[in-house]
Amino acid sequence: MYILVIEDEPVIRKELKILLENALYQVTALEDFDSVAEQVIRKKPDLVLLDLNLPDVTGFDICTEIREQSEVPIFFLTGRTDSMDELTGMLKGGDDYITKPYQAPILLARIAAVLKRTRISETKESTILTCHGVQLDLVHTCLEYGEKRVDLSKNELKILHYLFQHAGEIVPRLDMIEHLWENQVFIDDNTLSVNVTRIREKLKSIGVTRLIETKRGMGYRV
Repeated sequence: MYILVIEDEPVIRKELKILLENALYQVTALEDFDSVAEQVIRKKPDLVLLDLNLPDVTGFDICTEIREQSEVPIFFLTGRTDSMDELTGMLKGGDDYITKPYQAPILLARIAAVLKRTRISETKESTILTCHGVQLDLVHTCLEYGEKRVDLSKNELKILHYLFQHAGEIVPRLDMIEHLWENQVFIDDNTLSVNVTRIREKLKSIGVTRLIETKRGMGYRV
């Protein structure tokens, strides 16, 4: 599961990232606080840890902006202990309100509880995505077109899943690399190209030749 940390204090930001990664979560800790809500929507985390006091904007305002487009779980993590702040956070759409200094085991337990409920909800959704007549089966890790079917590797499935979720949009290469291989120290940019080439070959084997469009200098689109 993927958690996005929005905290402007470098020491706390680093501490949270280490804590969550040690708990086996994928973590991104923002260091750029311009258009935070847009970054959240674009990165599609499974949960957001959001500080209230950020440069030029409050966590309440960010939460409101996020809620206009997403139901991602949002935890306020703040040094503000006033009960009215906590009430405001809940009314703005927050899922939890945790004050600093937080207790790591309690924070992790609350996160795990919310993510468990989220996973149960997601399993009720369709596990088959369709784009231009091509079906991506997430459970059986394969592509189907007409009566033909081809199996996919783990990375091929993740690439196509990401593209299908953003159908009609140009998905930047950097976004795809960050989404797919964030926990690795270094990834050769050519690795993504190799995977996309393999996907195109598999698509061709089932009669699909123009599903993935390359936009030079920009990214890919289905």
